[in-house]
Amino acid sequence: MTKIAVLSMDETVRIDVQRLEQIVRELGEPAAGQIIGAALEQLALALGRTVAASRRGDLGAVVANADQLSRLAWQVGLVTLAGVAIDVGACAERQDEPALAATTCRLERIGNRSLTELWDPPETS
Repeated sequence: MTKIAVLSMDETVRIDVQRLEQIVRELGEPAAGQIIGAALEQLALALGRTVAASRRGDLGAVVANADQLSRLAWQVGLVTLAGVAIDVGACAERQDEPALAATTCRLERIGNRSLTELWDPPETS
């Protein structure tokens, strides 16, 4: 009989809290909240466009959208997301379709988790 193992895909996402604190210090809490909220919306859109372009096989759009995504992610301290977006863009530039498919799936997981953690940070006691 064949045994099937289920592998869980659970990665920790890194958020540069110092970067977020710097934004708050520079802009003040109300303005920083608005800026970060707008950045999250743009990140979600860029993530969706990158994943959709990858699934369509539009490598030029993957590179452009992944670049935008990585820049936005760096600006608000989403370190892991920025790195994975760079990896996706590199796979598209090399036209490495199997690697692109795998890194795009990782991008989607990390992106969703990063956005959730930044939007709804875990409660600390």
